[in-house]
Amino acid sequence: MGGYDIFAWVVLVILIASAVGVFCIAGWLPGHIAKTRGHPWPQAVTVAGWVTLLCGFALWPVALIWAYVDVPHRQVREREDVV
Repeated sequence: MGGYDIFAWVVLVILIASAVGVFCIAGWLPGHIAKTRGHPWPQAVTVAGWVTLLCGFALWPVALIWAYVDVPHRQVREREDVV
């Protein structure tokens, strides 16, 4: 094995490790955002993030948006506190 072959294997290993890392972060991100924002269903958002990511990534942005959506229950409570 020459120097180029070893370099190619190192690049391949780093590329695969980076792809796995990005995949794991993308699956974890909607649930983490939902938990930090106080979403009432953070586990559901987490499951939606992983399932949509594993099933083709097409609906993953919907799970991410769901993590940011304002919750109607929270808005009702805020209105009751103001009144």
